[in-house]
Amino acid sequence: MIITRLKLKNWRNFKHVEVNLRERVYLIGPNASGKSNLLDVLRFLRDIAKAEGGGLQKAVGDRGGLKRIRCLNARRDPEVMIEVEMAEAVNAPAKWRYTLGIKSEGTGLQRPVVSQEVVQDLLTKKKLLDRPNAEDAGDPELRTVSHLEQVSSNKSFREIAEFFSGVTYLHLVPQLLKYGDRIGGSHLEGDPFGQAFLQQIAKATERVQNSRLKKIERALQVCVPNMRQLSFDRDKVDGTPHLVAQFEHWRPNAGWQRENEFSDGTLRLLGIMWSLLDGDGVLLLEEPELSLNEAIVGRIHKLVVQMQRQAKYPRQVFITTHSEALLSDESIDVREVLRLEPTPDGTVVHEPDETDRALVKSGYTVSEALLPKVKPKAVEQLSFFD
Repeated sequence: MIITRLKLKNWRNFKHVEVNLRERVYLIGPNASGKSNLLDVLRFLRDIAKAEGGGLQKAVGDRGGLKRIRCLNARRDPEVMIEVEMAEAVNAPAKWRYTLGIKSEGTGLQRPVVSQEVVQDLLTKKKLLDRPNAEDAGDPELRTVSHLEQVSSNKSFREIAEFFSGVTYLHLVPQLLKYGDRIGGSHLEGDPFGQAFLQQIAKATERVQNSRLKKIERALQVCVPNMRQLSFDRDKVDGTPHLVAQFEHWRPNAGWQRENEFSDGTLRLLGIMWSLLDGDGVLLLEEPELSLNEAIVGRIHKLVVQMQRQAKYPRQVFITTHSEALLSDESIDVREVLRLEPTPDGTVVHEPDETDRALVKSGYTVSEALLPKVKPKAVEQLSFFD
């Protein structure tokens, strides 16, 4: 299942958003335009829906409270609203519509409460949930939780809760993986920066490990000089999981390295490829081009497409990027790109217009057609001195 339409009101940078989505979604825009904040909508729904340690109050609290979530331009209408439509494929009829509105309770603890929660089965045209309802009116405490997070209440639409729970976010920071034992500190929930990446590999069965690592090994041999073999291993003393790779060397059986000796680019590429192969839920990738050679970045789109075509249940992929190389792939459909434009009234999200589509149809790449529109104004004036 994929998300085919997203509608927002008063979410962070965005006063209003209503866009159509495809199997792959590229988010482009200037720095601080809200690309990560747009991804966070899906992480927020995941945090509400996940079975253990989730829920509306925690999801809002982890983001600093409702005031941190609400758009600063929300002057007259303080409600934060998220609406998502889902379908089995981009060209299939929409199957579900889930709407969640949140407001402050206005008194006492000023907790976030559900101002609306609606679930519609779009295939049967039935409304399975419509809150607030009479039960909420009789017990206001019920509005502090969503039905999405309650297994006793979401039976008729549990597929939606399970779908949101499967959202994965990755912005792998190689240094946290290489030097995690020295840096110390706790892992953030959901492991967004890849600190527990090795533990994720360790949880897979040996058959799955071998199958995925063999595919990744073949891919890495193309872009990592002299790499011959990639495998999973455990420390013989304490059982700590490790990735090990063998590189060509003049001495037999020499040239073995562990992950802390890999280059930053190799680790990021490893994380991206494992994530593409791991699971069937929505995958959120933050700037995958970092630390990678431009020629490799230019192949990322094809890696995503290959994964989606070969998977039994293809996962939808959202990617934030500033990369000209990534968006120069001629096979990228211009409809896959959303352009974010900051304005005094909040960030506006643009789907490609007729001019954009005409440029790409005439032979321009998505990079050539759209990236000039997100170039910071007066960037030529960037300087320490006048």
